[in-house]
Amino acid sequence: MRTGKCIVTAALVLLSTGCISKNGSATAESANDTAVDTLALPAPQPLTRLPDTMYASADAVKFVVEYVGDSAAGALSSLDDLYTGAPGALTFRQGQSRDASFAGTISGTPSEITVDWEFATAYDTTRTKFGVWGGGSGWTGQPLLVSWPDSIASCFRDSAMVNESFEGKELIVGSLCGNVYFINPETGASTRNPVYAGNPIKGTVSLDPTLNGNLYVGQGIPANKPFGAVVVNLYKDIVTDMFAEDPRAWRGWGAYDSSPVRVGQFLFRPGENGSVYKFNVEQGSLTLHSVLRYRVAGYAPGIESSMAVWRNYGFVCDNHGNIIALNLDNMRPVWRYTLGDDIDSTPVVGVEDGNPYIYTGCEIDRQGSGTARFVKLDALSGEPVWRTEMEGNRADVDGKHFDGGYYATALPGSGNCSHLIYNNCVLNTGSMQNGVFVAFERSTGKIAYTTPLRYYAWSSPVGFLNERGEMFVVTLDAAGRAYLINGADGSIISVKQVGANFESSPVVWDNHVAVGSRGRFIYRMSIK
Repeated sequence: MRTGKCIVTAALVLLSTGCISKNGSATAESANDTAVDTLALPAPQPLTRLPDTMYASADAVKFVVEYVGDSAAGALSSLDDLYTGAPGALTFRQGQSRDASFAGTISGTPSEITVDWEFATAYDTTRTKFGVWGGGSGWTGQPLLVSWPDSIASCFRDSAMVNESFEGKELIVGSLCGNVYFINPETGASTRNPVYAGNPIKGTVSLDPTLNGNLYVGQGIPANKPFGAVVVNLYKDIVTDMFAEDPRAWRGWGAYDSSPVRVGQFLFRPGENGSVYKFNVEQGSLTLHSVLRYRVAGYAPGIESSMAVWRNYGFVCDNHGNIIALNLDNMRPVWRYTLGDDIDSTPVVGVEDGNPYIYTGCEIDRQGSGTARFVKLDALSGEPVWRTEMEGNRADVDGKHFDGGYYATALPGSGNCSHLIYNNCVLNTGSMQNGVFVAFERSTGKIAYTTPLRYYAWSSPVGFLNERGEMFVVTLDAAGRAYLINGADGSIISVKQVGANFESSPVVWDNHVAVGSRGRFIYRMSIK
């Protein structure tokens, strides 16, 4: 076994750490010596800081920013996107723009979807106030993919923290059974023991892009107390920090389905309790810096979607239909736009001709019967560029309601489809729980085409390019089907029945997707 220090040089961080044994002790130093000695974030770049302003639209947001101790100075140390160049997909939809830039590749014209392996999770039979949650993964539930630098991979091996199936790459996925799993993406074998996070996990976990070892996990259902969010220290393979229910929150629901995002020296975590949290980051733990609490029209709405970021602005959507831009330096609202109904779809930032825009859509929830609205906004001012509406319904089935509209997060087109942006929309028309895959013209909002799906889809679509720059899309529905679609015209090339209920969104690499289903299984599929 190696002694002394493992000097880990990653793309975004310099770690000086001991090789850590499975029980958390260091091989040559005490466990306390395994903390990051030097955390070298990129030097601030000459990016223009966005103005500290408040448009009239933000007047509807009644808010307070609470600071902890002497932490009022909160300017971001860097405006760089820390996920750019990171070794893998480390948060929901790849990075802080949430644009699913996974860079999937295929050769020629694909014709089929194949299932390469399936991984079985545990199945939790605990009966909660909200039912039995079982295993597999739910909404949004995207796996992460990380290619560990050789120096870190060697430490994992030397410390016996990983098993013989570990080859340097891992899929990391949070499960409804409450475990976080680590899987070899090529073979489907477990690479290390799962870590129990304490409660069912619905959202997408997030790995710190500085590779400091922090894995951020939000709990989704209060099967046990405490209930909230945790930090898993992957260099010790244990939960090291717990952020429990906040007694000062303005809304009484402590879930965290949002996938947190690292910007500069801070981590930002929106909650379903009407609060957005800003944390100082340490190895294995977080220290609260400040928190934004807000109401609109007397209500403190919850945030289930993930925050998107451009420079020092963060963009959040909530279950009362608000889209709000925040100045991340001081947590104050910049502008507000409303879609008038629940928004669970994560906002996507697209930069076009040097200008940033926001794309997102709402559900058909409070409307009962109405329209699902998909919008393009100027990210700097919140002014709408266009807004497109599709008619649909909320379905009430066996005492449960299933909202129409957009649960999925949009996919910007690329290659020969760069002029389009895609999403899945639940329609619930007639007596059917159905939906469509829809392509919008990015410049006008005109619907280029809709492709009917056999069932509705909450899972977010992902894209692949071939050597000719032709785009193909894979999307999944809530009846366990995988669709291969020609991005240019919406024609369905192949449909494969795979699992039970795909609510989760996939992660992509090469010609592969990995995704979990409700029930018990995580799958890898290939596009051929």
